[in-house]
Amino acid sequence: MSHIKVFIVEDDTDWIKSLTSFLNRESDMLVVGAVTNSSDALSVAQTISFDVILMDIHLEGSKLDGIQTAMLLHESSSAKIIMLTSLSDEQAMTRAFTAGALQYLDKTRFQELPQTIRSVYHHPAPMEALLKEFARLKREEQLKELTGAERVVFELIEAGYTQSQIEQKLFKAESTLKNQVNKMLKKFGVRSSKEAVEKVRRRGLLQREEKE
Repeated sequence: MSHIKVFIVEDDTDWIKSLTSFLNRESDMLVVGAVTNSSDALSVAQTISFDVILMDIHLEGSKLDGIQTAMLLHESSSAKIIMLTSLSDEQAMTRAFTAGALQYLDKTRFQELPQTIRSVYHHPAPMEALLKEFARLKREEQLKELTGAERVVFELIEAGYTQSQIEQKLFKAESTLKNQVNKMLKKFGVRSSKEAVEKVRRRGLLQREEKE
């Protein structure tokens, strides 16, 4: 029997030991790795293969919290993400799903984990469809302040067009385009077109200062 390979990201080492022991008792599961912080999570994820990530939402002492780390892992991995927390926080739930998590589970309900893991691994399609629509709505939310002309410029930048290519494509003068781009950046609260594209792509979850 092939196992569902689980990767744990959790700042409490005792909880890691308990979860590992608990899940490895399941005949169809195997914990293949566990780390305590965001940096190790992103590093180790490049070296091992796994199917499901159990992500602590807070990650005390890490540069990034669990939601931000989940977003980066979601970008680089097809693994299904389950967020774990000890708090019931509606805003945190929304941010977790924005990051691409398929489930959000209170740690007090850990006994439900085996079935939750099986569900996201074997039957992810319904939730993934909802998350795709949610991501579309989050994108629209971030772009709503742009004028029609600014949005056209943004989408061309997003598609990889250079400033000179955009000028030619839209028949705009350099000064006109520069003015539109500056207004667009101000609305996004960023300093460059690259940051604007990244902010929208990451649904506003990762700010520039957190990546530096």
